[in-house]
Amino acid sequence: MCMVDVELLAVRVELPSNAPVVLLRETSGQRRTVPIFIGNAEAMAIAYALDGVETPRPMTHDLLVTLLSEMKTDVKAVEVTGLDAGTFFAELELEDRKGAVSRVSCRPSDGLAIAARIGCPIRCAIAVMTEAGYEDDDEEEPEEISDPDAVVEEFKAFIEHVNPGDFES
Repeated sequence: MCMVDVELLAVRVELPSNAPVVLLRETSGQRRTVPIFIGNAEAMAIAYALDGVETPRPMTHDLLVTLLSEMKTDVKAVEVTGLDAGTFFAELELEDRKGAVSRVSCRPSDGLAIAARIGCPIRCAIAVMTEAGYEDDDEEEPEEISDPDAVVEEFKAFIEHVNPGDFES
């Protein structure tokens, strides 16, 4: 499978739906951006990692990173491998202490939350980039989040007031 290197550009809230979206951008070439809609908890986990926020207790993704480390298994890369009917697919590329490489299926949001914590490479299948990527005419860097706690409070407010009917089409 042909891959391109991407960077985890930002986590944003898409208006008017208030749906969290993560943006991945090619590091070279056309510098296309792929938006992936994710859950609130994963958005918070990624935003915390990007902003270096320390939580009093480990979050789930922190636990996974610790478990892999204790098992002497390295995450070599997170790869967005497919897109089917609007659902993105991803895999963790792992290498154990003996050098054996394996791949584990995961949601892109979980893989990206891990990548944001450990700094491993992130790749995207060219087919996914071709289907879902867009060229950003305004290639300006996203605004830095000056107050991570405000982002968390915004997510909490969203979760408290969201109803299942808000997602019906």
